[in-house]
Amino acid sequence: MAPSSGENHKPSLVRAITAKESSWTAIQTQTIMTNFSTIYKLSLVALTCFFQVLLVEASTGSCPVLECWFVQEKAGRGGGLTGATTQEKSLLHIQTDAQSHDAASQKTPADINPDRVYFVTDPAATLCHHSLNPPRGSIKKPQCEINPFLPQPSTLTWVASLTDSALSPIYLEAEWFSSAFQGLNEQLGISTITRAPTGSKEHNVILSVTSKTLSVKSRLGEPVLLDCGFWTDPSSPLSGSGFAVEWRYQFRGNGRVVVAYDGKRDRLADTQEEGATLDFEGLHEKGNASLILQEAKVRHSGTYICSVYLPYLLAQVALDLEIVEPPSLSIHPSPLPLAVPGQTLNILCEASGFAPLSLDLSWEFKGADGKSRPLGSGSVTGHRQTWDGTYSQSTRLELDTSKLDLGTGGEITCMAVHPGGTRRASATLNVIGFSTPSIEDSMAMVGVALVLYGLIKFVSWTFSSSGSDETDQQDKKEK
Repeated sequence: MAPSSGENHKPSLVRAITAKESSWTAIQTQTIMTNFSTIYKLSLVALTCFFQVLLVEASTGSCPVLECWFVQEKAGRGGGLTGATTQEKSLLHIQTDAQSHDAASQKTPADINPDRVYFVTDPAATLCHHSLNPPRGSIKKPQCEINPFLPQPSTLTWVASLTDSALSPIYLEAEWFSSAFQGLNEQLGISTITRAPTGSKEHNVILSVTSKTLSVKSRLGEPVLLDCGFWTDPSSPLSGSGFAVEWRYQFRGNGRVVVAYDGKRDRLADTQEEGATLDFEGLHEKGNASLILQEAKVRHSGTYICSVYLPYLLAQVALDLEIVEPPSLSIHPSPLPLAVPGQTLNILCEASGFAPLSLDLSWEFKGADGKSRPLGSGSVTGHRQTWDGTYSQSTRLELDTSKLDLGTGGEITCMAVHPGGTRRASATLNVIGFSTPSIEDSMAMVGVALVLYGLIKFVSWTFSSSGSDETDQQDKKEK
């Protein structure tokens, strides 16, 4: 039987419906892919913007707003006399990018003159150190002072080559300022030279000198590193004309040049001190001007000033170095002689090889019961300085056994308290004679007595047995 017309067209209809469904599915898939691509692109844009915001906050948000003292001298009254110094509160807005300054949005505290509000651009971010930006509400504040600065050439031998030209560049015709900063807990010391166009509040850091070791302590004989680094603005015409570095020592009014280096001519000054040097490779490549003392000595204690020169500019930071060496203790006589009740012993304790001078000497006695008691400081002598600059001092203890209940003796200790640490030296004291015997001594004497008694009984019994045997043998012979 021939198939009907409906049956003949059924496969064609199914194929058409299937083709439409496939086409619709493809359209939906393409639409989903297009939407996914759009969402992906939008996500990338959002993430990019988010990271850009983070970078901006990281570069600008961590920089502090510093309250400083603006210090300058009043004009003299003639005769070369200088007037009094004036101090005004000032505000420094620190940023790493000059474009991020928005003077209009900044609020000035009521106690600060708006003319003393400055916007400082520091591309090196040296002034953005966390020690200069304490938490809000912190009682401790970083120290800051700003002064007017006058660029001028230096006559020092190792600096004069920086200003060979007799003419000053037009670049110097601006307002210049010198600023000094000290971070919390002396973590950081910074000195900067900034430049501002005449009448402008926009300051640019041209030279900064930094130290992370404002206070250093060292033992004798150890190598010492006094940190100092500098940065110069590469866009400044002064930064390409060379530099010079000088380390100077000061102590109680006396000073000397430790090392001086002309970076332009790559030449050390003849005043270099023995055992002091610089890392010349790091100096030229990274601005590392740190001073290296190969072996610490007592005479190195004092203040060190790291000065960095550019043509017509100077910035410097000061560091304190203290050589701290604890004393060595010895007791004389050693060992201590035997003592009897009523006797007076003289014991000497000598502390030697210490620096600085500060030292507290004392004595104590520790008896057989384990208890300690102070005996005072004794008779302390004055300080004596040795050839290497260290000091020595001694104390003498007069120990009167008739006035002190020392029992059978114990341990005599000399104690020295010094900034470099506490030191102790001990000696054993034995007391013999008429003092009341201790329980241990009594038990020992009883034991010895029992042993002697047993030995006597044994000898007596032995001789008695031997005598009786000889008598019996003689009796038998007579019979």
